[in-house]
Amino acid sequence: MNDEELEAIVRTTLLQIAPEADVGDLARDEAFNEQLDLDSMDFLNFVIALDEATGVEIPERDYPKLATLDGCVGYLRAHTQPGVR
Repeated sequence: MNDEELEAIVRTTLLQIAPEADVGDLARDEAFNEQLDLDSMDFLNFVIALDEATGVEIPERDYPKLATLDGCVGYLRAHTQPGVR
């Protein structure tokens, strides 16, 4: 998957968790919880849904890497492309 596809997955997944959110206007480097007012349970549900949408198993220790749009895309890119980590 390329970055545009991964970004679309992240935005779609965020909409599942926060349907009222304007995910088209997200800052790339600002934390989701600040932009979308997500609580810890919302974020956990986001990570679970992202796992289901991509097939990427995300260990709890990596959750902080998924706090921003750029972080999510980079993490998913590194874990969906063979030989890239």
